Amino acid sequence: MRQARAAADAAAVLLFVGIGRVVHAHGLSVAGLVSTAWPFLSGLAAGWFALSGRRRAGVSLLDGVIVWISTVALAMALRVISGQGTAVAFVFVALGFLGVAMLGWRLLIAGVRRRGLVN
Repeated sequence: MRQARAAADAAAVLLFVGIGRVVHAHGLSVAGLVSTAWPFLSGLAAGWFALSGRRRAGVSLLDGVIVWISTVALAMALRVISGQGTAVAFVFVALGFLGVAMLGWRLLIAGVRRRGLVN
């Protein structure tokens, strides 16, 4: 189950990267996607590693905040180190999009659980 949750977060990252590359006319080549996605996927992995160290399931809103902030913070640091851009607007867009995506699916699950439809 943890793998499915981590995959949902990874899908959010890849969607963010794909949309960004299309909007900025960089194309959707595999090499381009990898070069843009790796800092975010590294941050995502660090966030999930932090959760596993605390034996967290990854589904609570707090878990989502940990993964979300880890993803964006580490991604921006890695982008600086690797010479990729980190404009202030880009940081806010990444925080906004990934926050909505990563916290959104967790909020949906919480709502479904509250209604007793799923454990």
